[in-house]
Amino acid sequence: MVSRSTSGRFVSKVSFFFEQVSFSLTQRTELKKFIEALFKNEGCRLKNLNYVFCTDKKLLSINRQFLQHDYFTDIITFDLSETSNAISAEIYISIDRVRENALNHDESFRRELHRVIFHGSLHLCGYADKTNIERKMMRLKEDIYLKKYFK
Repeated sequence: MVSRSTSGRFVSKVSFFFEQVSFSLTQRTELKKFIEALFKNEGCRLKNLNYVFCTDKKLLSINRQFLQHDYFTDIITFDLSETSNAISAEIYISIDRVRENALNHDESFRRELHRVIFHGSLHLCGYADKTNIERKMMRLKEDIYLKKYFK
């Protein structure tokens, strides 16, 4: 079911925020609907999800402060859910890392960005990526959703 306001406009449970970054995130409404469908498809109830697009510097600071990790990363996912029956979360994505990863993997920025966006959602749906088997399953799921999104 698509959420609608009293005016009939689409109201999403997904929000995008941009902190000191400049890039083009096109088709935002379509992407929000797709992310909501991903959660539904994975059997998870989404309450609200905030994506924060930021710089390496910002994400490194978060990584140090909250995870005690002193290295760059492309994404950090915080599950803020108060109960187990509805997901509330924040996902921080370094646009600097996404750009570099796209170059390193000979991938377009747009496709790599969407891979990372879906990756964070999949973490919230219970997928991990610590072991080789978990990483393979995560990559498989990312590829499935990328194929569906870019069809």
